[in-house]
Amino acid sequence: MTQAVVVLPVYQPGERLVELVTDLRAVTPHTPVVVVDDGSDASSARLLRRVSDLGCTLRRLDCNRGKGSALKEGYQYVLRAHPGRDVVSADADGQHRAPDILHLAERVRDSRAIVLGVRRFDGDVPLRRRIGNALTRTLFKISTGVTATDTQTGLRAYPHELVRWLLTIPGERFDYEMAVLVAAARNRCPIEQVTVPTRYLDGNASSHFGMIIDSVRTYRPLLMPGEKPIQEVDPCYDP
Repeated sequence: MTQAVVVLPVYQPGERLVELVTDLRAVTPHTPVVVVDDGSDASSARLLRRVSDLGCTLRRLDCNRGKGSALKEGYQYVLRAHPGRDVVSADADGQHRAPDILHLAERVRDSRAIVLGVRRFDGDVPLRRRIGNALTRTLFKISTGVTATDTQTGLRAYPHELVRWLLTIPGERFDYEMAVLVAAARNRCPIEQVTVPTRYLDGNASSHFGMIIDSVRTYRPLLMPGEKPIQEVDPCYDP
């Protein structure tokens, strides 16, 4: 159904990881799924074995290094094992559904742009998420001149031409995804936004995002100077 590889960074995952992988396998059994464990403790071993038994490739970091490090580990694996394939990264805590992941895989295949699965910040959304998104959306517009509905979404698709470039972007934790988006916008890389359902299960209790420390890290890329141009990394990419 798709030529993309799905990358799922996880830390202390719960049953929703198994549910997501099961749903993906039911719809598209041959799509490669790479689960990157960001140094979870022994209590997660049984669950990780279950997703491995479902046909996922399991990559493990030796300690908790952060979401950015886990994503980079996944992207490095894709370059080695699946060269020339697009990548869709998603959170595995119940926020993202298998149909939305596969929809982004189809969009990136057709558009060759970075595709963001953006949420609507209305309805039953935690107040801190509403405020945080409004602030980062405003700062992002000031910093890059680009309007992005949801700058902090973890559901993103990247054309294969950009996978190697993703590894050059600084950031090891939650700041990494913001840094990628800022660098792409400043380089005038095409960015497409696709609305997906907003799902905050149990008040988003499964999130490992630290409100103060990780917020500071996330805002930092918005204040940094321009990044290395995409053309210097992959001259074949011509938006």
